[in-house]
Amino acid sequence: MDPYALKTLNAERRARRAAILVTDLGDGRDRIVREGDQVAGDLGAAITKAFRSGNSGSVEAEGRTFFLNAHLPRPRLVVIGAVHISQALAPMARIAGYPLEIIDPRTAFATSDRFPDVALHADWPQDVLERQPLDAYTALAAVTHDPKIDDFALKAALDANCFYVGALGSRKTHAKRVERLLSLGASADQIARIHAPIGLDIGAASPAEIAVAILAQTILAFRSRGLDAKGAAA
Repeated sequence: MDPYALKTLNAERRARRAAILVTDLGDGRDRIVREGDQVAGDLGAAITKAFRSGNSGSVEAEGRTFFLNAHLPRPRLVVIGAVHISQALAPMARIAGYPLEIIDPRTAFATSDRFPDVALHADWPQDVLERQPLDAYTALAAVTHDPKIDDFALKAALDANCFYVGALGSRKTHAKRVERLLSLGASADQIARIHAPIGLDIGAASPAEIAVAILAQTILAFRSRGLDAKGAAA
């Protein structure tokens, strides 16, 4: 690999940004394509697909053969609220490959007994997220139903362009939430990205079923990044 390409790739990894090393198998030349870079033609279509899937492999384009080595940050799921939904969601997310961490300042809820083997922060979201900022490869689910806890985290997720932002609550509850987020400086376009009520509409009733709906919607959002999938997922 070209030393400059390796240096660039390592920098993107450290910053938790996706990149693909494109190697022309005919002449061996490498180049780095970052997510969002414009590449035309069949090669561009193949690169877009690789960014969504995370799969590496060879492709034929423009009469040449290229190897696409995809490097995507591992997606993380941040849950605001140590509630029953979170208890069900934690093992599901781990199995699906989405490391989960929970933030909740209510120490009676955020206990290791209720959440064994889970990264748990018994602190306010603004304090935790200052130490561990959100990014485009993070999903955030706000499930406390408490504006004092949820609202800051939701605004931070929108500002960080998290690939998924969901919030528990009815449409009436969400309408009030929208007013609060607007007052915090969120734009209407940002707020439109919030999935509320949270989760795919599968008729979920129990905390475990709601957790399934949230995880499914998170996976859909991750695998359809760059596409207009919100309508299908709302």
